[in-house]
Amino acid sequence: MPLTMSKPGELNTIKKVGGKEETRRFLESLGFVVGSAVTVVSENGGNMIVNIKDSRVAIGKDMANKIMV
Repeated sequence: MPLTMSKPGELNTIKKVGGKEETRRFLESLGFVVGSAVTVVSENGGNMIVNIKDSRVAIGKDMANKIMV
């Protein structure tokens, strides 16, 4: 399922990162790699704040839809 369907506080493992090559590279640079643990901190209008690799990252709904957990 896409990351946008996760509930706040739920621990997930990234299964796949989709999108164009440049989008995948950008998400990888933020720490969104297959096998990483990700937790949704909050969601507001589809935009999300997530905890990944001991950092908080804000991503838009379109980016979150490309991350499968």
